Amino acid sequence: MNKKIYVIGAGVEGHEGFGSRSLDLIAQAAVLIGGERQLALFPEHPGRKVAIGNNLAEVVDLLTKTQEPTVVLTSGDPLFFSIGRYLLRNLPSADLEFLPNVSSVQYAFAKIKEPWDDAVFISAHGRGLKKAVDRIVANDKAAVLTDEINTPKAIAEELTARGRDGYAAYLCEELGTTRERILATDVKGLLEIEAAPLNVLILIKEYDAEGDSYIPTLGIPDEAFAAVKKLITKEEVRVIALAKLQLRHDMTLWDIGAGSGSVSIEADHLLPNGRIFAIERNAQCLQFIRENLRKFNARNVSLVEGMAPDCLETLPDPDRVFIGGSGGNLWSILQAVDGRLPADGRIVLNAITLDTLTSATEFFDNAGYEVEVTAVNISRTRPLTDYKMFEANNPVFVITASKK
Repeated sequence: MNKKIYVIGAGVEGHEGFGSRSLDLIAQAAVLIGGERQLALFPEHPGRKVAIGNNLAEVVDLLTKTQEPTVVLTSGDPLFFSIGRYLLRNLPSADLEFLPNVSSVQYAFAKIKEPWDDAVFISAHGRGLKKAVDRIVANDKAAVLTDEINTPKAIAEELTARGRDGYAAYLCEELGTTRERILATDVKGLLEIEAAPLNVLILIKEYDAEGDSYIPTLGIPDEAFAAVKKLITKEEVRVIALAKLQLRHDMTLWDIGAGSGSVSIEADHLLPNGRIFAIERNAQCLQFIRENLRKFNARNVSLVEGMAPDCLETLPDPDRVFIGGSGGNLWSILQAVDGRLPADGRIVLNAITLDTLTSATEFFDNAGYEVEVTAVNISRTRPLTDYKMFEANNPVFVITASKK
């Protein structure tokens, strides 16, 4: 191609919202591509009009073949949950020029008189309800572009089911039209509303529903967790394991054999922009994990019910993996993890028995990992006794394996 393709955003004000340069480029275009609503803004345009359907590949094919001056119309900002990303992936960036307009999200925040520079932006279009709500509960302020399945009501139902209904809600419908409506309510109020198809949902946290007021610290006391007594990573060992994981803010962590969820919950505060998957098969432990996630208001933790390694297939690839229990499937779990872990990824495994220690180190040595083993022996003074005596916990071997 030897021409420029102009991708121009239409604001919520319709035709009046275009700048003079955008209008000039549209007037000069021989081919005008866009959604039905955008094309309808220019009923007398003399050029060829092409409506964007569900098959964006056809749009790219047309843009590749045509040599005529071409404009692609989209709503708001072409690079904000719009066609711009797809065009950049499939066409040379040098052939594209973007002219953004006011997006529906910007307009919605202006309408409710709320700053939006600290918000996260989530599109539920084709991404699934669970993933959208995962992002919502990880943040204090969110703007959500909904669809016909993942409606504001469906989002509210999922938030309520998770005990995360402590948000003020602003349902902004049919923005920029004569049917524009702004409803200020809360999550429970959304359950009673059938929203218009075109809407922006803004959620602003007011309180942590069903959770205790908790200030994050490293090394939460064991007794703070609901747990099967022997299925919790002890406080001091937990801190060492988290240090060995070397977590960065945006990583994905698998916590296999999560037990009480204590490692996932502590990691939650170390991964403010990351994702944590707490994997557990024991029904009693699952009950305790849910209780602990609510208590500590864990934002980025998703509970995965199932037996590893079978349940790992649908998860996103990890940057870090913690293995607190294997259910007798250690070797197959390590094989599955090894196939998904990127170079420079890291596995931390807690071994209580010499059998686990031997088996794990053998696997890592054969797979070419760099291995370090830390023997952790912890003794604590007994409370409420006449004499200060130490009571020893069982030694734990913390195995750190770095993938070369």
